[in-house]
Amino acid sequence: MNGFFLLKKEQGHSSNNVVQEIKKKIKVKKVGHLGTLDPMAAGLLVLAVNRATKFSNYFLESDKSYDVEVELGCSTDTDDSTGNIIFQSNSIPDKASVKKELLLFKGESLQIPPFFSALKHKGKPLYKYARQGEYISKPPRKIFVKQISNFNFQNNICSFRIDCTKGTYIRSIARDLGERLGCGAHMKKLIRVSQDIFSLSDATNSKDLKIEDIIKIEDAFPNFSIINISNDNLKKFINGVEINGIEEKEGLYRVFDLNNDFIGIGEIKDNTLKHKQLV
Repeated sequence: MNGFFLLKKEQGHSSNNVVQEIKKKIKVKKVGHLGTLDPMAAGLLVLAVNRATKFSNYFLESDKSYDVEVELGCSTDTDDSTGNIIFQSNSIPDKASVKKELLLFKGESLQIPPFFSALKHKGKPLYKYARQGEYISKPPRKIFVKQISNFNFQNNICSFRIDCTKGTYIRSIARDLGERLGCGAHMKKLIRVSQDIFSLSDATNSKDLKIEDIIKIEDAFPNFSIINISNDNLKKFINGVEINGIEEKEGLYRVFDLNNDFIGIGEIKDNTLKHKQLV
């Protein structure tokens, strides 16, 4: 059993707990997720099973989309609704002002990660320091917000969908939005709706998960063209030897043998094919 499962993570469960639950449920040794979700967050959690874990790096850098709710007028030490209140204000801006400020997050910017995050300092996650009252600030990191849509503002709750690159902390956007508006804010709700080609609409609750729901490794890369190689070239490909005289266009390919068995991911460059990842 090698491939990917699309899970609907429920609020209140850690990503690691979901991994352990699925590992027991389908009785496999190797399961890993392709990007953690905080316990308070819900939505799409992509799990790699057995040999599919070797292909995880192709998705760890992928873009993601979230449905977000931010509550204005109150800041917390965790930048979300699980934390302690550290600032409050009754001076809430109007809808137009909130939307104008929110849309300024589109594009490239530098973002300071939250104190409560899994980023490490001296080998220890920042949230462990923060829980002990020691708040360690990390240098700003470059992020890119591709799109902000579905904006609404009602009863001090700003809701929207955000499409962003890896490493973007939505909690930090909530925090920074509150600071820019001068009223404070925190993330109230977060749902991951997509990651790379994977969508929440195709995901399954863990209790309803079936073996038949697995996505084969080769089917997880529909944007990569397919190339079949001969038996003579198969051994070369597996051993990392470059195969010359390939006249396909440059790029990444799903490589199959003549029996249409999936071998791995290869890259064509300068008319040569070499493996990037084997099954």
